[in-house]
Amino acid sequence: MSPPHTSIRTLDQADVTGKRVLVRVDLNVPMDADGTVTDDTRIRAIVPTVAEIAEHGGTPVLLAHFGRPKGQTVPDLSLQRVVPKLEAALGRKVTFAADCVGDTAETTLTAVAAGTVVLLENTRFHAGEEANDPALARDMAQLGDLFINDAFATAHRAHASTAGLADHIPAYAGRCMEAELNALDAALTTPDRPLAAIVGGAKISTKIDVLGNLAEKVDHLVVGGAMANTFLAARGYAVGASLVEDSMLDTALEIDAFASRNGCHLVLPADVVVATEFRAGASNRVSNLNSIAPDEMILDAGPATITAISALIDNCKTLVWNGPFGAFEIAPFDRATTEIARHAAERTRAGRLVTVAGGGDTVAALNQAGVGDGFSYVSTAGGAFLEWLEGKTLPGVEVLRGTALADAGS
Repeated sequence: MSPPHTSIRTLDQADVTGKRVLVRVDLNVPMDADGTVTDDTRIRAIVPTVAEIAEHGGTPVLLAHFGRPKGQTVPDLSLQRVVPKLEAALGRKVTFAADCVGDTAETTLTAVAAGTVVLLENTRFHAGEEANDPALARDMAQLGDLFINDAFATAHRAHASTAGLADHIPAYAGRCMEAELNALDAALTTPDRPLAAIVGGAKISTKIDVLGNLAEKVDHLVVGGAMANTFLAARGYAVGASLVEDSMLDTALEIDAFASRNGCHLVLPADVVVATEFRAGASNRVSNLNSIAPDEMILDAGPATITAISALIDNCKTLVWNGPFGAFEIAPFDRATTEIARHAAERTRAGRLVTVAGGGDTVAALNQAGVGDGFSYVSTAGGAFLEWLEGKTLPGVEVLRGTALADAGS
């Protein structure tokens, strides 16, 4: 696997043989009331890194958070409940340590044989974790020889277990992190063009930075979801009872103008699906932009828009997607998201399009459309993916770039 960036150090440069390897993973998985993991996607994602370390004679020592205990020990947020699913995914026994630092963790590690997978307790049981306390990072580092970050989902946080550890022991990217960075690099840093981005969601105010950053980088910026209503209203269209951010009308015009100055084609719906109530199966109709009644609300993009965006995708080589077109959770307002997602997946399978998607609603929408595995890469990271779209520096990635400390440990 080629490195995502020449300055990112990966497992290929790490000698794990005979070493304790601290691996930051994402185990913040959904659970039901009985403490059973209901979706093990994030657990399965770490298997390649953990297995590779163990197979090369290293001892994988897993660091992770769960929930928001805010520096307190909360039994219901113990990572011990993840052990059965983790063992099933790895096909290996997992030893659990009741703390992530100190004598308890050290005693557990001393007692296990080399190559044993060890899961340490919730890092957020310590207040110093989210504060990136140097003392906590140092104590964690004393448990291992190397640091592997395999949790892109937490890479936007400068926490002790995501960034602070790199101040004390050599740091590298795990295979899951490497794959994510490769995908993101191919999507925005060195994309095949033309490059399009689809950005949906309810409010411009939550995605100003995303829209601004993409308007400088992509050839086509497709705006969907309720935020498109605000752009339409800013352009002078009467959008009836649709959700509109009145305070963001000027901002919408500024983004529109900024995109134009950068040679970016900003795409809005050409027709829409409207209804007088928001419920499954509600009576609805397709409307052009000049005939939306005062009591009607826009709940999806219309068929002409679906056709136009599908044609645009046909002429692109790379597509980045964050956010649905309409109220995809309920029929019939899921049509635009579903049909466009399926079309993008078909182009991807045909080898004609590189597709990278991310964000909670986006993943849910793609899965609902039956194409969750049809894109080139689908990121399960929420905040980290969004901050990457905004063009922000991610602390958990920056510490993986070549440094004197990393060089000394290789």
